[in-house]
Amino acid sequence: MAAASPSDYLASVFGFDAFRPGQAEIVAAVTAGENTLAIMPTGGGKSLCYQLPALCREGVTVVISPLIALMRDQVRALTEAGVAAGALTSGNTQEENDSVFDALSAGRLKLLYMAPERLASGSAEHFLRRAGVSLIAVDEAHCVSQWGHDFRPDYLRIGGLRRALGVPLAAFTATADSETREEIVTRLFDGAAPKTFLHGFDRPNIHLAFEAKNNPRNQILSFAAARMGRSGIVYCGTRAKTETLARALGEAGHSACHYHGGMEAEARREVEHRFQTEDGLIVVATVAFGMGVDKPDIRWVAHADLPKSIEAYYQEIGRAGRDGAPAETLTLYGPDDIRLRRAQVDEGLAPPERKAADHARLNALLGLAESLACRRKALLGYFGEASEPCGNCDLCERPPECFDGTTAVRKALSAILRTGEYFGTGHLIDILIGEETDKVRARGHAALPTFGVGREYGRKEWQAIFRQMMGHDLVRPDPERHGALRMTEPARPILRGEVGITLRKDSIRSAGDRPQVRALVQEEDAPLLSALKAKRRALAEAARVPAYVVFNDRTLIEMAERRPATLDAMAGVSGVGATKLERYGAAFLEVITGAAAEEMHPARRQIAGRGSAPVFDRLQEIQLDLARGADGAGKYLSCTHSTLRQIAERRPGTLDDMARIPGMGAQKAERFGAAFLEVLAEAS
Repeated sequence: MAAASPSDYLASVFGFDAFRPGQAEIVAAVTAGENTLAIMPTGGGKSLCYQLPALCREGVTVVISPLIALMRDQVRALTEAGVAAGALTSGNTQEENDSVFDALSAGRLKLLYMAPERLASGSAEHFLRRAGVSLIAVDEAHCVSQWGHDFRPDYLRIGGLRRALGVPLAAFTATADSETREEIVTRLFDGAAPKTFLHGFDRPNIHLAFEAKNNPRNQILSFAAARMGRSGIVYCGTRAKTETLARALGEAGHSACHYHGGMEAEARREVEHRFQTEDGLIVVATVAFGMGVDKPDIRWVAHADLPKSIEAYYQEIGRAGRDGAPAETLTLYGPDDIRLRRAQVDEGLAPPERKAADHARLNALLGLAESLACRRKALLGYFGEASEPCGNCDLCERPPECFDGTTAVRKALSAILRTGEYFGTGHLIDILIGEETDKVRARGHAALPTFGVGREYGRKEWQAIFRQMMGHDLVRPDPERHGALRMTEPARPILRGEVGITLRKDSIRSAGDRPQVRALVQEEDAPLLSALKAKRRALAEAARVPAYVVFNDRTLIEMAERRPATLDAMAGVSGVGATKLERYGAAFLEVITGAAAEEMHPARRQIAGRGSAPVFDRLQEIQLDLARGADGAGKYLSCTHSTLRQIAERRPGTLDDMARIPGMGAQKAERFGAAFLEVLAEAS
């Protein structure tokens, strides 16, 4: 490709008229050849931050990526956009490998994707030097820390490759705390600080919601039913639950399948392939369905069980709405989840300080679940970011009813202490509401001062109070006492009456009480969006690529809302680059207008929607008017479409400059030059 700026390629290749927040400065640093570390939220556009510099720089950019699925997806998307890209993976056929090597030898390839294991080969360094590698990009760079020591040791070879080739390196990740960032710098940059960009964690297009469990299967089925036909993920805590819930969703009329680490590799690959290529598929999965998910138009993520930490929650919901269009989440939680997560920490083999840190991370997630105000504010606060109430979470839309829970909590704590911290929630509630069960009588607990002191609340209300006490880490289940609740240090000031606590009335809602599902477009645009999706599906199936590789949801939404009537207007839609306009523009325009698109010369189509397009059209009109001279009696002369395009783009300022445009010469410059210069002057 001819030399151009990142902004030029952003528009002409990828079809975007502006960078997302934070992209421009990262792209500038990488293009300039600076060693770079960028931490950006999932869906923030990390890939463009090395793909654009690859187009601007001489030579090949090698991208080190952890998963074959990720590499294949990116190569497919780049190829569809008209970029020469290839991947060398263990899943390639010999024919695919030969094609990549041929493209490298011919100097056609701009991006080469590889797994870190390829670096173990003694010939890798020589091969990459011969290929003309001028930049290394490391995707999912946190793997250097998380996997580099054992599971993926070849990640540790990347720093040595950078030194051997003497080229700049750009590392990208969405999740890296300060400790991980330090290790990335040590492993990849020999401790020499790269130019570092730490961008916000906010994903404002994602709606956040939590609900206390109340027949969780029905809660998930209800949530999915309101989003019928939209791609989603349901995360479950156990393998068995993925299978039973996927079956229930299928019986309810959804296209659904399950995924977990106990499945055969071929079965897992089949699910991954289906999820990438089928519209509206729901995958019910354990967290084994993780990093390989690179589908930009996942419209919702639900957790049927509480995630293990706030970091895990953030990563998992981050798989929704990567295209920037509206997406939704729902997380269900209950006291059994809290007991399980506490037990997993307590029964693990980690040292005490690590267990304390894990409990703190779980506390942060429980605080988010039991929050009294904007969830996004709480979530971003955990990552060190201040924010205002977002208006796009369940608590902003419907503030919770709260009450002074100090007295209730003190009564519950008294019941726990007076029974020796040897009993679970059920027995404690029996004591508080004065339920004289066999167990209560056998232990003499009806004689306790706390017996019957909590009759102002029913059993469900007390269950909600105890759940919130666990959420605030006032009590914890003791694994050595079969899950009996014991009081923690933060509860003592409440028990002594030194501080109070505010609780929410239980968050259990009926399906009808939930906020309505978010429509992707206004009601009047919905039929057109459905027709555009049907056209996309047909084209994707014909090309054997995932639907989003043709256009993602966000692009189709913009088409439905803007209803472009010409190819020029279509080129102005975000995500419609020159190659995709050439390949798909007329087909989608026909769906929108109901008529076949106008015929357009390829040279003109390549500048559709750009500032030079109307200049080209005016030049073409003038050259037709002057084809036989001003008096209509001269020798017939004309300019090719390619020549007119170059004049429209290069904007020569004099007749001499005009004559030097390929295809012009002195004779045509004399005939058309003055009139052309007048058009260019008016356009400037």
